Amino acid sequence: MIRFFNTLSGKLEEFRPLHNHEVRMYTCGPTVYDYAHIGNFRAFIFEDLLRRFLEFKGFSVKHVMNITDVDDKTIAGARREGKALDDFTGGYVQAFLEDLTTLNILRAAELPRATRWIPKMVALVEELIQKGIAYVNDGSVYYRVSAFPTYGKLSKKKLEKNISGARVDVDEYDKEEGSDFALWKKAKGGERAWNSPWGEGRPGWHVECSAMSMEYLGETFDIHAGGEDLIFPHHENEIAQSEAATGKPFVRYWLHCKHLLVNGEKMSKTKENYYTLRDLVGKGYDPMAIRYALLSVHYRAQLNFTLEGLKEAAEVIRRLDDCYAQCVSLNTNLRVMLGSPLLNPNLDLKSKLNHVRRAVESAFEDDLNVSKALANVFEGVRVINRAISENLTEPRNVQPSVDFFKFVDQLFGFDIAAYDSIPSQIVNLVIERWKIRNDANFMRDKSLQEVSDRLRDQIQDAGVLVKDGKPGEASTVKRKRRAWDQP
Repeated sequence: MIRFFNTLSGKLEEFRPLHNHEVRMYTCGPTVYDYAHIGNFRAFIFEDLLRRFLEFKGFSVKHVMNITDVDDKTIAGARREGKALDDFTGGYVQAFLEDLTTLNILRAAELPRATRWIPKMVALVEELIQKGIAYVNDGSVYYRVSAFPTYGKLSKKKLEKNISGARVDVDEYDKEEGSDFALWKKAKGGERAWNSPWGEGRPGWHVECSAMSMEYLGETFDIHAGGEDLIFPHHENEIAQSEAATGKPFVRYWLHCKHLLVNGEKMSKTKENYYTLRDLVGKGYDPMAIRYALLSVHYRAQLNFTLEGLKEAAEVIRRLDDCYAQCVSLNTNLRVMLGSPLLNPNLDLKSKLNHVRRAVESAFEDDLNVSKALANVFEGVRVINRAISENLTEPRNVQPSVDFFKFVDQLFGFDIAAYDSIPSQIVNLVIERWKIRNDANFMRDKSLQEVSDRLRDQIQDAGVLVKDGKPGEASTVKRKRRAWDQP
């Protein structure tokens, strides 16, 4: 049974999608006025884990992630740089897509940009006006919060105690009540604006997500996820808009990721603890170590990000890489020595790893308990290392181990097993070098040693790392997959 903590109910609930084999999921994407920072990516990686797990369980996941390319920050940034809004945001959209690839985050099926869905937003605002939920004031349109009796059901805030968030405070327009929020904002001089029945203007932040999510996923869908900072006012306002318009429940399961601290403090450029993904990659940190650091703590627990912790994460990824490399090297070297494919897996090892796999899966089923899942992954690595040390020339131990790492990649996205195949021409070089190094005269014959070195260079130039053992022992070979991999 899969259980998630639903912010709406405030408790763990069994997950049952509306459609048996399909999950419809919406996640709030970036506001493209700058490069995304690690706090953003903690949420995006949590959502990626969620999607990977659901797909692993056999669901077809229709994932939509919006891109906010018009708001006060994007407009201010475009004006500051003297660019058209589309030109300003376009570069950051492309950078974000590249960052997703860098972190091995699965790309959503749809990535709608707000500026391309203005007519749908206008239509939604018109419907709310017709129902008496919204009102026009001097070219702007506001949502009348008092007209929606269940307002606050997500955030558990009482209407009279609501305090407008920063994204609301910047909307300096006349409205009936302080808790009302803008659906459509009258254009200011020099701003990018669109036509509407109320004059030129632009959509409010909240209405963008309501319009785009319902357009792609329907009036009621399964999962809406994001950072906890979005619960109020953004997600609360999405519910108010959507349910007032349709009269139906908007989202069944709301999942929220706790925000991230850096060195025990809120991330801030003034405190010099503000990191974008590009900052860290530029300093030479492995993106998979960054991914590990950002997912290693349960999504509803506070994560304290430190560079020391990132170094520890890099060591974990290295250990996983090295264990997998031994499996692939054993595979390659055994093909050399035995001249046959690796068949007939060791049933005892396979049974042990299947037990570990089930424990990992069970942890994910329990509200994505990633800490428990990782503990079981490390137990699997210990089982594999023990098997390798006890049966170095036993081919049946290899395939269950390789399959285990592919399973880990499927759920965690660490990309460990992405490069498991070594091209046949490189295997032939490995075979040739292995024969030279096992020549009885190798340790005395410098010409043989020089040939061995040249072959090693050829192999490594082809993107395969070689680590030699003691004389007579097999070398470890693995595909080079990161710029920071070194021989």
